[in-house]
Amino acid sequence: EGLSENGVYHTEDAIKQAKELGLDLVIVSANASPPVCKVVDFSKFLYQEKQKTKEQQKNQIKIVVKEIKFTPNIGENDYEVKKKKIIEFLKDGCKVKASVFFKGRNIMFKDRGELVLAKLATDIEEYGVPENVPKMESRNRMGFIIKSKKKSK
Repeated sequence: EGLSENGVYHTEDAIKQAKELGLDLVIVSANASPPVCKVVDFSKFLYQEKQKTKEQQKNQIKIVVKEIKFTPNIGENDYEVKKKKIIEFLKDGCKVKASVFFKGRNIMFKDRGELVLAKLATDIEEYGVPENVPKMESRNRMGFIIKSKKKSK
């Protein structure tokens, strides 16, 4: 009797038949009772499994969050450079976390940090929208996340 038919076989018989056919006995489901096995070419089996996982990964949507850090007393040119970088990230479909860091006594200038973030939100509104209002995330850090606007093609 050959193993070409589905059924319950003793392990020794299944291994013997697989060797005679020049193939391998691969466990498909070890948790089943009795365990489910397949007689296949093992290298071909591995290749097919690899292709399945590759296909699944290709279909996943990856959301990348980039972070850009500001200071409350940021210079105009530095601000413009960081704004351009944020616009670039948003065009690529990434989310951007804009943060203002307060070092030392700069914590007194929370209003300046809010102004920087508010100016940023208005400057980039055609590329992205803030998910929330700027808020203090920790003792010395304020920020919000900007999500990219969907482009209709």
